[in-house]
Amino acid sequence: MKQKALIFYGGWDGHEPKKVSERVKGILENEGFEVTLSDTLECLAEKDPLMDLDLIIPMWTQGQMDDRYAFHISEAVESGVGIGGWHGGMCDSFRWNIEYQFITGCQWVSHPGDTWYHHISDLSKENLEYVMKYYPSPDGAFYTDYEVNIKRGAASPIIEGIQDFSLRSEQYYLHLDPCVNVLATTEIETVGPHSANGPVTMPVVYTKLWGKGRVFYSSLGHIDKVFEIPEVSEITKRGLLWAARKR
Repeated sequence: MKQKALIFYGGWDGHEPKKVSERVKGILENEGFEVTLSDTLECLAEKDPLMDLDLIIPMWTQGQMDDRYAFHISEAVESGVGIGGWHGGMCDSFRWNIEYQFITGCQWVSHPGDTWYHHISDLSKENLEYVMKYYPSPDGAFYTDYEVNIKRGAASPIIEGIQDFSLRSEQYYLHLDPCVNVLATTEIETVGPHSANGPVTMPVVYTKLWGKGRVFYSSLGHIDKVFEIPEVSEITKRGLLWAARKR
């Protein structure tokens, strides 16, 4: 019997939610999954269909989630359904929903970048116009060159055999659940007011548990092109397979 996965995508379009979701759908189908794509949160409105899944993948930057939908996800994962995702699609999402954040394990708060710029909480048209007028930043302002360091000695199939690698993309500064099992990190040389605290070793890839369910997260994957980096694609695939319910 095929394992079943649900990818729900939407929110801010800058993370290319549809394109990336279709890429990941193909990866999972190659692994024998039956994958459903949904561009609405209404796919979370009923709990029973979620309980029948093996894997839930959020790809929805920002947005608002009804508490009932978060409770449905929570109970499904607690029962053994896996949840996994990447970058802002999973952990720059539903900032007002505390249970969703507790399940997934972190929330994005900043791109350290090479220059300090203010960060807005709401990517609405009005907010973006205000920021571009009074606090402008150039295209690519939040990109930086950084290295991902694989945690040595961590017994996990997600990172087995993968070496440290470098990329140029958005580097994520996260607020995290202290119980997460960290599998990869990056060194952040913060700029601006936070630099008074010195360099920070920031988790990039981690896992955690929620009841009987497994949770996987990677901060890599800003846009579809990042998944062309072999290590990013491999870590994402392995992480999602690890998280999926074991029948």
